Amino acid sequence: MPRRSNAEAARTRVAIIERAVETASIEGLEGVTVGKLADDLGMSKAGVIGHFGNKTELQRAALERAQEMFLTDVWGPAATKPRGLPRLEAIADAWVKHLTKCPFPGGCFMTTVSTEWDAREGELHDKVKQDWEAWRGRLRLEAARAVEAGDLDADPDQVAFEMLAIAMG
Repeated sequence: MPRRSNAEAARTRVAIIERAVETASIEGLEGVTVGKLADDLGMSKAGVIGHFGNKTELQRAALERAQEMFLTDVWGPAATKPRGLPRLEAIADAWVKHLTKCPFPGGCFMTTVSTEWDAREGELHDKVKQDWEAWRGRLRLEAARAVEAGDLDADPDQVAFEMLAIAMG
């Protein structure tokens, strides 16, 4: 059956991505399959894949949406704080809140996919690695700013490592 409108197609795409994020938070990105999503959403497989072209692009869309949610929850409240220690503390507070009141049914999405894709190769591995490296870089930068301001006496790389280790633990 043809689409009724572009707006309806956009709503369907969003619904597929949201369900893919929920599924991946529990089962990992490999658990995001066209057949499972079609069943879950009462759609045909062709109806699901038609929005993305292939499984990898569907998984990428789920990963990008989850990353967007993470950044909104964790970076959003911190972005307006003064650079350095105040921002680093705001990141830590928002991150704890994100982890304790997680929007994902399976827990921290980013931890799940980073563990799942760590030893793999390919586009999704590279995307997950790139996202975590960018986040680690942000943490390192804010720690370095706190050190420069004299508010923190620590190695910025170690601060970033420890914050990631605590959150992923």
